[in-house]
Amino acid sequence: MDAKDAANNPQAGHQPDNLSTTMAQQASAPRAKRSDAEHNREKILAAARAAFADPEAEVSMAEISRRASVGMATLYRNFPGRRELLEALYIDEVDAVCEAAETIEAESPREAFEAWLYRVFAFFNTKRHVGSELLKHTDDRSGFFSGNRDRVLVAGRPLLAAAQRSGEVRDDLTLEQILDLIKGIAAIHGDAGYLQPIVQTALDGLGPAPAGRRSPPVPSAATKRRREA
Repeated sequence: MDAKDAANNPQAGHQPDNLSTTMAQQASAPRAKRSDAEHNREKILAAARAAFADPEAEVSMAEISRRASVGMATLYRNFPGRRELLEALYIDEVDAVCEAAETIEAESPREAFEAWLYRVFAFFNTKRHVGSELLKHTDDRSGFFSGNRDRVLVAGRPLLAAAQRSGEVRDDLTLEQILDLIKGIAAIHGDAGYLQPIVQTALDGLGPAPAGRRSPPVPSAATKRRREA
């Protein structure tokens, strides 16, 4: 366009700016929709997390919709069914446990490992209801639980290895054994004041055994039967 055309069409010089504004608005619209969708998803998860924290509560999808202040259509658009919602809650917590293994700060390898085990204990203790609900909707043969357990094991092994190399944690225990111990304590019914000393006693036992001390052999099933006869 030459100067004469520009003079005859005063709006011509403003077209690029108008075009840029329109394009920016068109580009921002999908981002706004994604942001709203993510916000709704987080609201639903937060509401479900709070609802399932009460092991005695009977939590329906309608109740979660009410707590999250979203419509049922929005709820089902994010989570087509109860199983999908429960799995999202479970995975969200597993993600947090795995992230904690990489971000925990402590003065010694053992302190870092124990701090992480407390985080694992909190996961086991607060997610019992979610886990039991999931078992009603998820076939364990699908590998959902074993797959997430493997993720926790991979995340925690470097912490245990560091604590064992430092000599602060006994080297005859595997992470699988330690997690089974923590999970067993989390299954005990009781409040935090009741369970915390039990957890700490278990963690104290992770230290190296005194020199020369040998653990007694564990009785076999046959030995137990003979004693009971």
